[in-house]
Amino acid sequence: MKLTTVTPADIRRALLLREEIALLDVRFEAAFATGHPLFAANMAVDRIAIEAEVRLPRKNVPVVLYDDGEGLVAAGAERLAALGYSNVRALDGGLRSWRAAGYEVFEDVNSYSKAFGELVEARRHTPSLGADEVAKLIADKANIAILDVRRFDEYATMNIPGSISVPGAELVLRAGQAAPDPDTTIIVNCAGRTRSIIGTQSLINAGVPNKVRALRNGTIGWTLARHTLDHGADRRGAIGSFEGGPANARDVAYRAGVRHIGANEMAALVADSSRTLYRFDVRGAEEYAAGHLQGFRHYPGGQLVQETDMAAPVRGARIVLTDDKGVRADMTASWLAQMGWEVYVLEGGYDGPLEASPPLVLPKPDPAHRYRRPYEGTDVAETAMQAYLDWEYGLVEQLRRDGTHGFYVI
Repeated sequence: MKLTTVTPADIRRALLLREEIALLDVRFEAAFATGHPLFAANMAVDRIAIEAEVRLPRKNVPVVLYDDGEGLVAAGAERLAALGYSNVRALDGGLRSWRAAGYEVFEDVNSYSKAFGELVEARRHTPSLGADEVAKLIADKANIAILDVRRFDEYATMNIPGSISVPGAELVLRAGQAAPDPDTTIIVNCAGRTRSIIGTQSLINAGVPNKVRALRNGTIGWTLARHTLDHGADRRGAIGSFEGGPANARDVAYRAGVRHIGANEMAALVADSSRTLYRFDVRGAEEYAAGHLQGFRHYPGGQLVQETDMAAPVRGARIVLTDDKGVRADMTASWLAQMGWEVYVLEGGYDGPLEASPPLVLPKPDPAHRYRRPYEGTDVAETAMQAYLDWEYGLVEQLRRDGTHGFYVI
């Protein structure tokens, strides 16, 4: 099929003007991770039939496909056309033309979320402790609570000794129970840097009375410092916010520019066929399965901030979040707004009919085509871990050179 082409300058213009665009890299994820534009999302050709209708809910959304000379774009366009997508174009010259235009190329996956996390730390000077400092606090039986903000399965695979699982968006909702003594120092960790920075800053933004510190470089830093990780832990933080936490979370969302809406405004957003609308329920999987609002896909808030390109590949789209307790939606929305999204929190709705069904889980790609994250698993080479950290340290400068991000930090 004959495809209309666009130039790198056309894409840059759309990004700067906040127009809707889905810039899709149709290579396998392992190739995507070697380099791509900041706001590109990966959707390999063999994944289009599986993922497109979930990740691209509006069939006439502007889609631009590219590869790096592998000849995959035509097949990708045909598969999208077969699904009813009507506004598909190609990047003229592919990734090579992007590079030739002098535009930035970012490595890894979830790159702009990670770059945003680095920008938050740089702007807010998010406090942190090194692995040796935390290990000494543990050995001294200091008054600390270590909260692991990754997915529970990641936590169970490997974790800092004595830590408990409190996935990112749950922090403000559960910190009061996890650390009821305001003199307890809360230490927030993930596998690398992003989620611990965002988690630590979330608690600070929401006014937790405790001192909060990120574990610098997470389990990677812990491993590189030759400390031992535990495996198979099953400790989960219970619900219980600190005093004023929910109200503070709403204020954080307000300061970030999040709008709260009701059923009437929600209906208007759904009816607007000229814009892409993503609807996410940011609660836990068990809560979602027990009863959720129709049309909302499950995506835990902490992961949504970490994996925004996977959840919402249409840059410039609208996002609506829901949460029966409000706190998780408010905190998640506050970060998405700072990442340049038009984001809303839907109030209420849980006193009416709810759907009861498990979260939609897309089939995983062939492991041979997947990018092996340097922060997952227990057998990653130390050189790969250190290289990953070094890459993250350079992201703020890459953002400055790229110039399209539109991020701000409250």
